[in-house]
Amino acid sequence: MGGGDNRLSRPLLLIGCGKMGGAMLSGWLENGIAAGGVAVLDPMGAVAFEGRAGVTLHTDLATLPADLDPEVVVFAVKPQQMADAAPFAARYAGPGTVFMSIAAGTTIGFFEGQLGAGAAIVRAMPNTPAAIGQGITVACPNANVSDAQMAMCTVLLGAIGEALSVDDETLIDPVTAVSGSGPAYVFLLIECLAEAGVEAGLPRDLADRLALVTVAGAGQLALRGEDVPAQLRKNVSSPGGTTQAALEVLMAEDGLQQLMTRAVAAATRRGRELAG
Repeated sequence: MGGGDNRLSRPLLLIGCGKMGGAMLSGWLENGIAAGGVAVLDPMGAVAFEGRAGVTLHTDLATLPADLDPEVVVFAVKPQQMADAAPFAARYAGPGTVFMSIAAGTTIGFFEGQLGAGAAIVRAMPNTPAAIGQGITVACPNANVSDAQMAMCTVLLGAIGEALSVDDETLIDPVTAVSGSGPAYVFLLIECLAEAGVEAGLPRDLADRLALVTVAGAGQLALRGEDVPAQLRKNVSSPGGTTQAALEVLMAEDGLQQLMTRAVAAATRRGRELAG
């Protein structure tokens, strides 16, 4: 690294620049992380970044510089596209390059098979709030990743939100089930809360707005406040009050906890199936 501990002195190669790849690239540029420049390989052209300083766009392999020596290669393509992307990137495998993937269900073992057993590989699972810099990502390195390379990947992931790490790759499947898929659960909660409001007599537009802002505000209170969620829940509840009446339904033996536990278990199982 050059120019400080959080800047790449050599180029970064970003393979895939869809919503998640584009969110990461925006964060890197805004934070001045990719001082060595970013080469973007995307068949769609990543036109949103055309003309941005330090970014070169490539729609096919032939236009990549023959002497490109990336410090980091980031795979941000869909899992079904990885069989084509990973073998191409094997040309960059070496002790000075770390590979980082954000593809769900694509294991470190797969990349070691494509890039070589000696390749430094980090498997990461972000989530969609990364699009507004509010994501959370959990990353897992293989044994070839140095401390400096892991720190570098953490900085890159930190540009789209909070970045955490684990050493046990088997944890990535439940991570995917909780945080990777988790935004969908929250969006469903908003939908259900709004629908319940309509059933209780509220106009649709009012119910939609109440549900949306309530969930968003409660999340921010939990994130920024000093109390844990269980205490925040108790703070809203009064014995014999309206909130307590609702919580007796949601916290019943067959209530929300059992439903969420089953949902996360189903997502975890599916993640393991996809990983083979």
